[in-house]
Amino acid sequence: MKHIMFFIFIVVFLNAACLGQNGKSMGSIIKVDTSKISSKMDSYIKGYTDLDLFSGVVIIAYDGKPIYHKPFGLADRERNIRVTPNTKFLIGSMNKTFTQVVILQLVSEGRLKLSDKLVDHIAGFQQPDAMKITVEHLLNHRSGFGDYFGPEYFNLPYDKKNIQGIMELLKDRTLDFTPGAGEQYSNAGYILLGAIIEKVTGQSYSKNVNDRIIRKLNLKDIYTEHIDAIPDKSIGYLKTINGVEDNLEFITEPRSDGGFWATASNILIFYRNFFYGNTLLSEKMKEPLEFFKRLNQVPPGKAIGMAGGMNGINTIYSEMPNEKISIVVMANMDEPVAEKIASGIKQLITCQTPDPVAIPVKLAVYNEYKSNGIQSLKDNFESLTSNFNHQEPKDAILNMLGYDLLLSGHLKEALELFKLNTELFPNIANCWDSYGEALLKGGNEKAALAAYEKALSINPNIRTSQKAVKMLSK
Repeated sequence: MKHIMFFIFIVVFLNAACLGQNGKSMGSIIKVDTSKISSKMDSYIKGYTDLDLFSGVVIIAYDGKPIYHKPFGLADRERNIRVTPNTKFLIGSMNKTFTQVVILQLVSEGRLKLSDKLVDHIAGFQQPDAMKITVEHLLNHRSGFGDYFGPEYFNLPYDKKNIQGIMELLKDRTLDFTPGAGEQYSNAGYILLGAIIEKVTGQSYSKNVNDRIIRKLNLKDIYTEHIDAIPDKSIGYLKTINGVEDNLEFITEPRSDGGFWATASNILIFYRNFFYGNTLLSEKMKEPLEFFKRLNQVPPGKAIGMAGGMNGINTIYSEMPNEKISIVVMANMDEPVAEKIASGIKQLITCQTPDPVAIPVKLAVYNEYKSNGIQSLKDNFESLTSNFNHQEPKDAILNMLGYDLLLSGHLKEALELFKLNTELFPNIANCWDSYGEALLKGGNEKAALAAYEKALSINPNIRTSQKAVKMLSK
């Protein structure tokens, strides 16, 4: 199964505490010397810009007031337009937070209950356990729905890649677990929350966000629709095996699971209010969100944050509540560069040495393969991927590379990488599904069938494998 596009929402704890003179972790609140912020950050971020790994905006704020706010690089490479503080960036899954706010406001107004069932508001779901899914399950990623990105989504016409169009895809989508029995990050769940918002209010998701959040906080530089009319908009870029490419083919209108555009300064205002204000949510209204339970448990010297990303963009808001430090990094380059920079900033603030700047893992893996062959890649895979984003499964690396090669017409090389992925991760169904697709493309139907059957033996719910086995078994 191809993973071209995805949004991520991360709640992460970044480990660090400033070391005292005795070399032991003090674990106490760090007093930040704001006078030294600028020179340290300029030098640190230069490591990324020198390697052409980062363009975007960085804000560091103390008690909500920016003490460092700088743009870097190009917003549009073709037209040589530089990033400015007014540049708008695609924020990915960060706008799931906006969806949470609207849902909790509707609960407070008595128009919705967290215990309401999905089927109370939207009809047509065929899953046996669909009637068990509650609004609270959807809110906290416990509904049993996972992602919706896959062939069915990618084959939708552009005007159907919206809340209503994706909702229809989900009505017969198999649940990954019984609602409430597990937890799995769910873009699909947030699409359904958007559908519920529209059904309950009789208004579009975008209008709800604009009326309930944007206007209340005077956020003039957050855009929830009509992306073609956004001024000073950045273009996202990916560093691929074929060089630097833009991400325009992946861009759609915003939805309730991701896709707003914003400036870094407006994101700072929004999240400061979300964390600490009561204009949008009272303390009582925040209680159902597990995020706020985690926020209250963050120790000194650590941070909690939200991030968004997809092909060619990466954004993060990171908060150190005990130190009153907020970090915003908006990048129009491939993830996880913004997250790495934010992590490095936090390390500098806490008297640690940031991780060394390195080219993206996917490119390092590809360079090893091209230079030294498949066996060398297999032998050195762990060391090459040691700094890969721990939030993502490592099997995604070769899977993405395999599809890059497949789409570029390099079938032989794609087959080698997909096959290696099944050897390195033999118990991951998606590895076998992708290998089966490449084998089928190469005309080896017998081997493709075996790969698809292996995928289904691990996970019987992979729809692409189900369809392929049915077709190849005729």
